[in-house]
Amino acid sequence: MAAIRTIEVPIAGMDCAECAGHVQRAIAQVPGVQAVDVLLAAEKAVIQPVGRVDLEAVRRAVEGAGYQVPAPASAPRAAAQADFTRRVGLTLALVFGAVLFVVVVGEWLGLFAALTERVPLPLGVALVLVSGYPVLKNVVLAALRRQVTAHTLMTVGVLAALVVGEWATAGVVVFFMRVGDYIESFTAARARRAVKDLTAMAPQTARVERDGAEVEVPVGQVAAGEVVVVRPGEQIPVDGEVVAGQATVDQAAITGESMPVEAGPGARVYAATLARLGSLRVRATHVGRDTTFGRVIRLVEEAEAHRAPVQRFADRFTAYYLPVVAGLAALTYLLRRDPLATTAVLVVACSCAIALATPIAMLASIGAGARRGLLIKGGRYLEALARADVLLLDKTGTLTLGRPRLTDIVALNGLSESELLTLAASAERYSEHPLAEAVRAAAAARGLGLSEPRDFEAAPGWGVRARVDGRSVEVGSRRMLGDLAGADGQPAALEAQGKTVLYVACDGRLAGWLAAADTLRPEVPAALEAVRALGVREIVLLTGDNERVAAALAGRLGVQYRAGLLPEDKIAVVRAYQAQGRVVVMVGDGVNDAPALAQADVGLAMGAAGADVALEAAHIALLRDDWRLVPEVLAIARRTMRVVRMNLVFTAVYNVAGLALAAFGLLPPVLAAAAQSLPDIGLLANSSRLLRQR
Repeated sequence: MAAIRTIEVPIAGMDCAECAGHVQRAIAQVPGVQAVDVLLAAEKAVIQPVGRVDLEAVRRAVEGAGYQVPAPASAPRAAAQADFTRRVGLTLALVFGAVLFVVVVGEWLGLFAALTERVPLPLGVALVLVSGYPVLKNVVLAALRRQVTAHTLMTVGVLAALVVGEWATAGVVVFFMRVGDYIESFTAARARRAVKDLTAMAPQTARVERDGAEVEVPVGQVAAGEVVVVRPGEQIPVDGEVVAGQATVDQAAITGESMPVEAGPGARVYAATLARLGSLRVRATHVGRDTTFGRVIRLVEEAEAHRAPVQRFADRFTAYYLPVVAGLAALTYLLRRDPLATTAVLVVACSCAIALATPIAMLASIGAGARRGLLIKGGRYLEALARADVLLLDKTGTLTLGRPRLTDIVALNGLSESELLTLAASAERYSEHPLAEAVRAAAAARGLGLSEPRDFEAAPGWGVRARVDGRSVEVGSRRMLGDLAGADGQPAALEAQGKTVLYVACDGRLAGWLAAADTLRPEVPAALEAVRALGVREIVLLTGDNERVAAALAGRLGVQYRAGLLPEDKIAVVRAYQAQGRVVVMVGDGVNDAPALAQADVGLAMGAAGADVALEAAHIALLRDDWRLVPEVLAIARRTMRVVRMNLVFTAVYNVAGLALAAFGLLPPVLAAAAQSLPDIGLLANSSRLLRQR
């Protein structure tokens, strides 16, 4: 499948989900933009163009929406300047608002009436407009685009207070609007912190061998095929193969596993991992964004685009919520003829918390999961995983270690064991199946020389065919050989022991069979018990092995099974469960299982570190081969959805209560302004728990 061409544009100044929505709508109107996702956590827009897109037009659209497109070289400086400007503006608003707050409270107590009366109304109005300029400007820009924001109603409330001469009240409302913006910005920054922490872990420089010397260059200037030197205590800057040296490598940045691994000549190593107790010379195979770590960062950044259905519900709710509030404010004025109560209704009605309720929790879990070796590609998959009730399992390489060894060799028709093994290993010479590797390893252990196969043909789920030294050789399952396999009882006895039997035919006659056994991952039984405890009702083993082998393993694990399946059969099983309304999770190794992983509601790829197919096909990639991650990611999904539901219920109840109190005159505008800032703090506190999941 060809990759979809995209253009990434950095965006500065976004503090909330609503900000991202404004930018997305603005860019979507630029000619040539087929689709666009604006990612709050990554602070960028990912554009799918159709034809040519004028990037200058994109920049104008973003700036028209009230945000900035920093140049790559000036991005850090622009971000620093924007942050400085925001801090100065906030400080002025805080000082001004604090003074006004004291004045208003003092006025309630009858202490400062004379003071507020001495300030000319035009001066008070000017102070309010100056301190509230950033918010008011965005509201005006949105109004010019015929858009309504959460601050639109509050701005109307501020203007209403100014109209009735309550400039001090309007000033306090502006003060709390600025405080609310800061809290929202802090909340979003907290949620995106995990993504930024990941990005900060990426190595920046590499020591490359060029012209007989070691040259330190930026990572982006390393070319595939160059040899990189890694000294003790340094990060490995590229994905590649060790060509010399020996080191203990800490792979926690990729797999989340703190236990180090030994790396020597021929071993694969990954960017952002740490070489300890040794040095390495590594030939680069992937660099920069193409490394496993680079792809992990990119996929985590883009995970925000895969919004959960519950998040889309919140977006739709916000669209209807604001007109309803405007109607309620009008009704309050008509019934009570109280401009302050009407102002309070407009001020207290902030939908920011509703828009933040879902993405803050999702971003926290996705970022925290990435640090633990769990690559979750979007909130929609977390939500589906939380509802999962069927777990489908691949066998080889998933439940088992994927490194079977040959246990039995039975030769027929006058062939010796060595001759049979030579024929089978030669035919399997270019097969990537784990059983083929076991056959070749057994031949190598006996010192057998292999012949070059001709007319090689691999049939997934069946076996291989080839011509070896002029003879037609077939190696595969009983299903592949059909009647040639016969009905001998010895293969059946081997299969009853949980072994896989490969039949070998030569020139149309059965030449014998080979039996191989794989090793079950030791943590699988306990992990499956944990999965059952989390509420998954049905666990089914899907395998291309025959009935006896499947039954032996399924019986050991206490699960159901489907045997003799081809890759397309596994897809059919997934679809059958989905047709029943079940939520299906498929766990595989991401190679032969890629179609079934993609078809499932949630596809989990085991040991996806470095595997392009697994990272692309699966919805959730487990970056190390550890079955304990399966119940862990299920638990994370369920906990995330509990937090999301708590966030939504809290904000809904809070807003309804605030609107009711304001409409009946029990919540003055000043307290309404203070009250609308509190939900963001509650959401941050509740969602931050997900950053510390155990």
